[in-house]
Amino acid sequence: MADQRATTTLWRPTGPKELELVRETDWRAWPPRLPEQPIFYPVLNEEYAVKIARDWNVEQDGVGFVTRFEVESEFLRRYPVRQAGGRTILELWVPAEELEEFNAHIVGKIKVVHEFR
Repeated sequence: MADQRATTTLWRPTGPKELELVRETDWRAWPPRLPEQPIFYPVLNEEYAVKIARDWNVEQDGVGFVTRFEVESEFLRRYPVRQAGGRTILELWVPAEELEEFNAHIVGKIKVVHEFR
């Protein structure tokens, strides 16, 4: 029977190191944050994720990826939408210590939808 939970689509611009850690989870979870990363930032629209992956990850790592994944909508209500710049630059701020619980509410697998070099 199909999963009937209401979900919200999120995107995340991702570099090669983080993507390899996601692959190691069979595409089902985000890796723990590093000490200098107190917040996990998924974004609410594909265009913003593309801009970061193309303009920042490629410069930083030589390659950038955009991932798409679904999270239970009810669970996401605890995280207010943050406007990080322009009207469409929207993200969620998930504290690093809540990432394991966040991962438990991902529905299905994390998918790579764009790659930039």
